[in-house]
Amino acid sequence: MADLLNLTMLICAALGSMAFGVLAAYGIFRIGFALMRPQKSPVAVKAGAKTASVV
Repeated sequence: MADLLNLTMLICAALGSMAFGVLAAYGIFRIGFALMRPQKSPVAVKAGAKTASVV
């Protein structure tokens, strides 16, 4: 019975470590690609003063 429990714990530990590795790699790649993304530059708005013409 102890051997079956040890095998179950070993399988669960292996699956947990693989899941953690995949999620950690996903997070690292998301951060890396977000840093490589070109930044959007703000567009300057030119507003001129206009007077209203009264008819």
